[in-house]
Amino acid sequence: MKPATVSAVIHLNFRGQARAALDFYQSVFGGQVTALTYKDFNQVSNEAEADQLIWGQVAGDNGFRVMAYDVPSHTPWNPGENAFMIVLEAKTQEDVRAYWDKLSAGATVMSELQPAPWTPLFGMLKDRFGTAWTLSVAAA
Repeated sequence: MKPATVSAVIHLNFRGQARAALDFYQSVFGGQVTALTYKDFNQVSNEAEADQLIWGQVAGDNGFRVMAYDVPSHTPWNPGENAFMIVLEAKTQEDVRAYWDKLSAGATVMSELQPAPWTPLFGMLKDRFGTAWTLSVAAA
């Protein structure tokens, strides 16, 4: 059986500072910034947060990659307590489901594993050790 190709990326959580943080990291490490807002995905729950990031990343040819988003105001967020999550991307839905099945044992599911506007499969959970994970099919 051929092993699955998978990558893990640090995903930083902010409250209204994700775009500034990604721009800063891009200035340090180089690469391309991609930034998608809550408005872009019709997921606005607070008009004041419409232009904040639902997802963003800096990806460089040098291998540097970090993701970030702005935690919406209706979701608890305390810097240093839940400042990051691990993003696990796999090439196929089958691989994502297999990792999900293992990681979800004893976990708290924050977002069920299902299709999302940016990927065929996405889910979010906090594992039994309290580490937050998102799992998805790697999107182009």
